[in-house]
This record gives sequence, structure tokens and C-alpha cells, in this order.
Amino acid sequence: MKSLITALVLALGTTAAQADTMKMAVTTSFNNSGLSDVLLPAIKEDLDLDVQLLIVGTGQALRLGEAGDVDAILVHSKKAEEAFVADGYGTHRREIMYNDFVLIGPNDDPAAIKDAEAAKDALAKIEAAEAPFVSRGDDSGTHKKELSLWAGADLDPATFGEWYKAVGAGMGASLNTAAGMGAYIMSDRASWLNFDNKADLAILFAGDPVLFNQYAYIPVNPEKHAHVNKDAAAQLEDWLVGDRAKDLIDSYKINGEKLFTFNAEQ
Repeated sequence: MKSLITALVLALGTTAAQADTMKMAVTTSFNNSGLSDVLLPAIKEDLDLDVQLLIVGTGQALRLGEAGDVDAILVHSKKAEEAFVADGYGTHRREIMYNDFVLIGPNDDPAAIKDAEAAKDALAKIEAAEAPFVSRGDDSGTHKKELSLWAGADLDPATFGEWYKAVGAGMGASLNTAAGMGAYIMSDRASWLNFDNKADLAILFAGDPVLFNQYAYIPVNPEKHAHVNKDAAAQLEDWLVGDRAKDLIDSYKINGEKLFTFNAEQ
């Protein structure tokens, strides 16, 4: 009888621990920004909730959600997110914050993209010059955005020569590759600002509205996966759209530069 009671106590203890823990798939760009190091301790303090991050590209984050391997996702590819919800894998999509994408390259700017009037013109200049360009090539939100920009310039990376390098890596590793090659690359601004190995690279083009980069939170649908921690996912969502998150997100800076802007509807 004593052993049965012990087993029940242990089982209840395990359940309680699970109730205070959830898994969230996030993009490498979000993690590389350093913002998670600010938000997670505050979430723990306010909610007594341990959020375990699975750091992957947006495509892989969505697949983890589809498989029920996480309780929620935080990603940045609106079209893919809306399809995820429409297919019933997510309950809804909630916008949280945004920043922008930037085009980075060597300071001497061999393709002269500083003079471009729009992102599509900058990419066309890179293609015409056949200047080295590093693509993440990993089905991430950044990669999806890059492909859409090439398409907007009526260009197809599948036809490019060896100057176009798809590395199949996260944002930090891709930036390291670009730094080593002296190549052009597209990055979210937050990852770039928090990146140490800038070498001879600099932001050469930014500001086109098409480079807007929205992050959204999606709870995984418990009707698809009954085991997901829907209560913790709901708690976290309420926190992410609240005043505490707004203050932390809007005040997060590196070298005096703001990385994200909170825009959740409260």
C-alpha cells in the first residue's frame, strides 16, 4: 500500500511539473537576436512557466507543430502561418512584434546596391554582377522571404550560377559564411545587430516596405494533438500581448539600436 501511495505521489508530482513547462518552436533569427534571453526569465518570474525553446527555421517549426512535438510556435512567414492555421494545426495566429529585413554586403559594394531604389532593384544588381550571395536555403521564414523577393525581381535562384550559395543553415551560421566569403546576404535586422563576426560587411540596403518582418504566435491545436499543453500556451499568449512583454520588447536594444517593435492587439 505504501509503495502504491508513493507511486501516486510521484505521478502527481510529474503531472504538476509538466503543467509548468511548455515547448515552443522559434526561429533561429529570433534566438540569434538575444531577445529570448530577456523574455524567458521574465516569463518564468511572472507565470512560473518554463518555456523550452526548439530553435529551428520557420518551415521546421511548422512541421514540429503539425506533428504535435511543441505546444506553440513563434515564427515569421505569414503565408505559411495562415496555411498552418487553415489546415487545422494551429488554433489561431496572433501577431506579436516586427522588425525588418536588410541586405548586407561588403563595404566596397561591388554590385552597387546602395544606389538601388527598391529591394528588387538591389537583387537585380547582385544577379547582373554575379556577386557572391549567401542564401540560408533552409525553408526558414528568412529563406521564404528571400525567394519571394527574387520572384518579385523576375529572377529564379534555380537558374543562378556558382555565385549563389544556398548553405542550408541558420541565420548565425549563414552570416558567418557570408563574412568569410565577403558575400551579400539577406538577414533580419535583429540577428545582424547581435552578430559579432561582421568582418567587412555592412547594411547596404534597407527601408523598402516589402522588407517588413512580422513575428506571430500560434498555439498548436489540441483537437489535432490532445497532449499539447494548451493551458500553458494560452497563458503565454496572454503574457506576450500584455504590458510587461510590450515594455521588454520595445526597450530591447543593442548598441543603442532598437531591434523589435511590439504591435500585438491587446
